Amino acid sequence: MAYVDQAGAREILKEFQVSFFAMSRLASFPWNFVEKDLQNSRSSEFILDVLKQTCLHPLCRKFPLSVKYRRLFLSELIRREAAGCDPLDELYDALGEVLGAEEANECYKSYLLPSGDVVSLLENVAVISEGTTGLVTWEAALYLAEWALDHEQVFTGRTVLELGSGVGLTGITICRCCSPNKFVFSDCHATVLQKLRENVQLNGLSEQTSSTVRVEELDWTAATEEKLGQIGADVVIAADVVYDPDVVRSLVKLLSTILRCSTTEVLICSTVRNPETYSSFKQQLGNVGISHDVIPGPVSHAFPYSRISAIELIKLYTRPEQI
Repeated sequence: MAYVDQAGAREILKEFQVSFFAMSRLASFPWNFVEKDLQNSRSSEFILDVLKQTCLHPLCRKFPLSVKYRRLFLSELIRREAAGCDPLDELYDALGEVLGAEEANECYKSYLLPSGDVVSLLENVAVISEGTTGLVTWEAALYLAEWALDHEQVFTGRTVLELGSGVGLTGITICRCCSPNKFVFSDCHATVLQKLRENVQLNGLSEQTSSTVRVEELDWTAATEEKLGQIGADVVIAADVVYDPDVVRSLVKLLSTILRCSTTEVLICSTVRNPETYSSFKQQLGNVGISHDVIPGPVSHAFPYSRISAIELIKLYTRPEQI
């Protein structure tokens, strides 16, 4: 490692670890560092360090990633090791372990927080399964979690309602780092709610042990002012919920009800995959008297994910007489 200091090497190892546990695209890893290190040292020492921070790390034993992903990751390490140094027994032992394992429909992803804490989630391997996209973590949820880490004061000591919580990344991050008085996770799909409850409990936020955390079924088409009043949210958040025209209509109706019966602060974060659908969402907000301000970035890059698509965070507001 003559061409980089020890601090630089530690940063690279951390990047490998953070990217690995979030199951980032393998092409995004700093492989060029591994290749240069092998050229300079002709030693597998750094590859062993990478292995210890990823596949051999206790976190991977406790919350194993997808078998296929680990196999592909190890294959990338082996390809570089084979070109630069003698075989590393630990590397081939790790590969043998995953080659004999069966791929499941679910796997864990772990998101390392800047505080050193970890949010581990059980997610589906497939993006769409059981008729829903709510069983995986999407980019806007990661962005909103990053924004929350940069703006803890928005949530500290307040009651927060999350719409369409999915597998729970944003909400669990806020509960761990922002000290809300109460946090209500919500969704309407039975399978998503089951997975959400499992993940909340997995991260030590069980409803049975804490009165500050609840997981509730919330049907946007049937939510009443009475139901919303019982929750009593000071802040309402949602991420990646603007993806289907039919869903948008229900969402706008719900947001109108929320803003009519309280002075709630409402934050909606969206990955703009379909500009037409997103534009329609904003137009429908305007049609019911809801205005919005775009909250500008950037945010601290706490999590590894693709930032190619446009992600927008908006704050909604209205005058009572407009609704």
